Amino acid sequence: MFILHINPLATSLFSMLAIISLILSFVMLGSHWLKNHIYAFALESWTIAGLSAAVGYFGHYPELYVIAILTALFRGSLLPYLILRLADRLHLEREFTAFLKPSSSLVLGTILVIIAFVVGRRIGHSLHTADTIIVLALTCMLSLKLIGFLMMILRSEAISHILGLLVIENGIFLGSQILVPGMPLLLELVILFDLLIIVLTFGMLMRYLQLHAGTTSSRYLQKLVG
Repeated sequence: MFILHINPLATSLFSMLAIISLILSFVMLGSHWLKNHIYAFALESWTIAGLSAAVGYFGHYPELYVIAILTALFRGSLLPYLILRLADRLHLEREFTAFLKPSSSLVLGTILVIIAFVVGRRIGHSLHTADTIIVLALTCMLSLKLIGFLMMILRSEAISHILGLLVIENGIFLGSQILVPGMPLLLELVILFDLLIIVLTFGMLMRYLQLHAGTTSSRYLQKLVG
């Protein structure tokens, strides 16, 4: 595993980018304004693209430069643009039906990060690498996944659910770039294409719900009628 043999500069850079990605997920968790969520997701995706390029440079994986460019274009630009356009068309500005206040959500998110750190440290101990960046990578990966699930649970707007799902996928992608950077390029391309299909499908579903149910909030969709 190349991550065990990198220099301190690379370790610091990887750590900084991973922590920034985690902080941006808290921006999404602590705000009810949907555009803040979208912009934070875009910045998070650009940060992960930078991480992919850095891993490619220090680990001598030239294919990761292609992944970094595609990540910046698709995750950091195209997907946020599509979601932002969808929000504008449906006149959605903020989450009005969240189950918790932003402050309570941040506290719960912090607890999840602590849990992720404990789990990551235990996995690191089992791998005899408890004092390396692997623990941080595992912590950020698990934290992003848990925060994504939390967003999907606490928020009721369909756009929030889309972003929660994308945050989960960002967490998996972030962890894979540090822990297993040699993933096949074709697999990464398939994942990016799947994300585009997910967003387009959710977009059509939201417009259908808005047209026939008069809302895009899952709180008012407790049962099927018809």
